[in-house]
Amino acid sequence: MRGTIRNLWTNHRWATIGTVALVTAAVAVVGYLVLKRPGDKSCQAPCTITSQAPTPVSGVTDWPIYGLNPERTRYLDSPAVKPPYSIRWRFKGGHLLEYSPILVGNQLFGINNDGLAFAMKASTGKARWKQQVAHLNASAPAYTDGVVYLSNLEPGQVVALAATDGHQIWKHPLPGRTESSPLVVGNEVIVGCECNTVYALDKATGKTIWERHVNGAVKAAPAYSDGIVYIGDYSGELNAIRVRDGSIKWQTGSQGTSFGRSGQFYATAAVAFGRVYVGNTDGRMYSFDQQTGHLAWSHSTSNYVYAGAVAARTADTPPTVYFGSYDGTFYALDARTGNERWSVHDLGAISGAASLIGDTVYVADLKTTSTFGFNVANGHRDFEYTDGAYNPVISNGKELFLTGYKTLYALTPGSGPAENGIIQNPTTPAKKKGGQKKKGGGKKKGK
Repeated sequence: MRGTIRNLWTNHRWATIGTVALVTAAVAVVGYLVLKRPGDKSCQAPCTITSQAPTPVSGVTDWPIYGLNPERTRYLDSPAVKPPYSIRWRFKGGHLLEYSPILVGNQLFGINNDGLAFAMKASTGKARWKQQVAHLNASAPAYTDGVVYLSNLEPGQVVALAATDGHQIWKHPLPGRTESSPLVVGNEVIVGCECNTVYALDKATGKTIWERHVNGAVKAAPAYSDGIVYIGDYSGELNAIRVRDGSIKWQTGSQGTSFGRSGQFYATAAVAFGRVYVGNTDGRMYSFDQQTGHLAWSHSTSNYVYAGAVAARTADTPPTVYFGSYDGTFYALDARTGNERWSVHDLGAISGAASLIGDTVYVADLKTTSTFGFNVANGHRDFEYTDGAYNPVISNGKELFLTGYKTLYALTPGSGPAENGIIQNPTTPAKKKGGQKKKGGGKKKGK
């Protein structure tokens, strides 16, 4: 063997060098192809979706859970709710309000980042009750049958409170933290846990009905449609779980980043048009077939996609997915193909989910802590208010309820001179001579 090698080097030196170089280059190319970031997936023919015509809301309606409905589509077809708005009342939340409240009848139910739960009248903005239930919270409540359900980070638990006065009905401790906004399906309260588990609890007693271990921490809220819960985890898998017994229908993975690393599903999924739409920390928005979990398409941004998506078809626009990225861009993608319809750049990092009310989609950013409203037809900015950071708005079909950094606002549609979609106060009449001077100076800021 040693003689063979010496002979190759002596008599075929340049050929040997060339061969080694080619093998080295081939190994490098293979390594690059293996380790580089995978390309986006395009939707293959026939690339079909299901789509139903929107049903406009008439009168006042509820917003009883995070994302409006079990599918978490975040779309309320209420054309009368549109800029400009007048500010009817303000409510101080005390600390960071990372998630919007929910709305049932004339009541808003919310919880701040420090775990203080509260109920207030939507008509007046006055608190009805407050209840300290945790030390740290990063999720929205859910309501059904006179009970408010909350999941908390510290301590990790699910709590049921009476909607009338906030007294505790039951509490279920978890072996890990949870920021998974609860979902109520039938008699089950479903939440995810950072302990790599999805739980279904009895809504009357809090006792465990079933639990499903998955391969990573669960931080997203569960979305639901036709007997199946859809929820991602931090192993980079999206899980379709049967509500009746917690069994797995299908599991599918993200495409991941470079060097074979998997992305993580922090965002809550939206189920619409026969697809499941969900963002990932690998910077992509994904569209999976609802029945099989097969990847229909993926669309890359330049940074994390923490935010849940709006999935909607309006009267004037095709089925579209709306979401923000940490890259400071807000995207509107064709729900069928993943192609971009329009986008808005140069915003701050977007972490919270958007909401679509009528023909305006609202989103907040972390850089300016402002809330923006864009026309769904073309992305034109129709609204801007200098408060907001995460999940910005909900509606009852009559008014808009905006979540600022620490303050809630009731906004009423109206008319008159407006700036950035906010109706300006009329000019103060001139004071009579000798009138008492007004104490204090300057306008109050939005926060």
